[in-house]
Amino acid sequence: MDTGVGSEMIAVPPGQVTLSDRRTERSWSVELAPYQLAAFQVTQALYAQITGKRPGTSQGDQLPVEGVSWWDAVRFCNALSQRDGFTPAYRFPAEGEGIASDPSADGYRLPTEAEWEHACRAGTTGPCYGPLDEVAWYRGNSQERVHDVGGKRPNPWGLYDMLGNVWEWCWDVYDAEVYGTYRVLRGGGWFDEHWSCRASVRRRSHPTFQVDDVGFRIARSVRD
Repeated sequence: MDTGVGSEMIAVPPGQVTLSDRRTERSWSVELAPYQLAAFQVTQALYAQITGKRPGTSQGDQLPVEGVSWWDAVRFCNALSQRDGFTPAYRFPAEGEGIASDPSADGYRLPTEAEWEHACRAGTTGPCYGPLDEVAWYRGNSQERVHDVGGKRPNPWGLYDMLGNVWEWCWDVYDAEVYGTYRVLRGGGWFDEHWSCRASVRRRSHPTFQVDDVGFRIARSVRD
């Protein structure tokens, strides 16, 4: 299990997922092609190896990196892609906040929230893919601190910490009409109550904010 230097990618099968938003009481379905998702949240060791930086309030190679903004996460994805010889997934503008995703790129990227929820559920239908104490670090068992990745039972597709430990940035804008550029967070964190650590729960944050319970994991598109 090389969680510190590399990032083991899991093949996620195609499927359909229905997303929902409690605030607007809206739901929508998304069809998904196959893709890959990292088995683990990006660790501090991997982040430091690629960026030379160790953000966050806690230190430890196998801890998930936290205190990183959405912008930090997408820049990391491009840098890791370049290291591994892939085409970077993101194009940055010369100025301003706009960023474009290259659908033809084979590089690392953030998952969409539909990809995230499909992978989190892993074919299960309940709010969690297993008993919460067995699969997640949350307020009830974390001693109110972040923990090394991979310490709890993975979901049926071999993905660890999809619930709890740190929230994970997704690519999507949360609700542009109401919240502007705020991006989607998924999964719940070490300081959250059990009701926030469910497959369907959505949170939001500004893409420049760096919060001590927010990290990310990487995805890749599958090319023929």
